[in-house]
Amino acid sequence: MVIKNVSLETVCGITSKLPINILPEIAFAGKSNVGKSSLINGLMNRKSLARTSSAPGKTQTINFYRINDDCYFVDLPGYGYASVSKDTKEKWGKMIERYLKGSQQLKAVFLLADIRHQPNANDIQMYEWVRTAGFEPVIIATKADKIKRSQLQKQIKTLREGFGLPKETKVFPYSAMTKQGRDEIYAYLDVLLGIGETPKHIEE
Repeated sequence: MVIKNVSLETVCGITSKLPINILPEIAFAGKSNVGKSSLINGLMNRKSLARTSSAPGKTQTINFYRINDDCYFVDLPGYGYASVSKDTKEKWGKMIERYLKGSQQLKAVFLLADIRHQPNANDIQMYEWVRTAGFEPVIIATKADKIKRSQLQKQIKTLREGFGLPKETKVFPYSAMTKQGRDEIYAYLDVLLGIGETPKHIEE
C-alpha cells in the first residue's frame, strides 16, 4: 500500500448520521492510551493527522479518513476513560455499536491491545461487540518496543488466551516508535482490499 493522498473526510458525533460510503472501510478500535492515533498516523505516514484529545473524553467522534481512492480508515472513539460518566460511556458504546452493525462497507476491524498486559473487561467487551456485528477482529498488539524480543511470543500467547482467540485470528505486533509490524499490516490490507503487493517503502 502506497499512501499518496489522505484526508479527514467525515466526522460523526453521537447524534450524527453515518455517511454512506462506496469505498471499503477499515475500522480501528481500542481503549484510551493504547496507541490508536499513533498506529493510524503511522499507517497513513502522517505525523499528527489523527489526534488524541488534550482532555480525554471531551472530543469523542467517529472519524473517516479517505486513503487514496482505495478505502477509509475509520477511527472509532476510545473507550475505558475512568473519569467519564456512566451515561456518556453508554452513549459512546451505542455510537460504536451503531457503526459496527450499520456500516455497509465495513470490511475489517482492527482491535488494539497493549502487548504488555492481559486484555481487560473493556477490551473483551469490545471484542464481543465486534464479533456480534459479524467480524473476527484483527488484533494489533501495540507498544511492542516496550518488551524484549524474547518475550514477544509469550505476550502474544497471553493476548490470545485472554481474548479466547480462534487459531486463525491475525495478531500483529506493532511499535509506533520503530514501525515494527507496519509492513505486515500493509501486506494484510493489500490482500484484504485487493490492491496489489506491499511496496518496499512508503512515499513521502
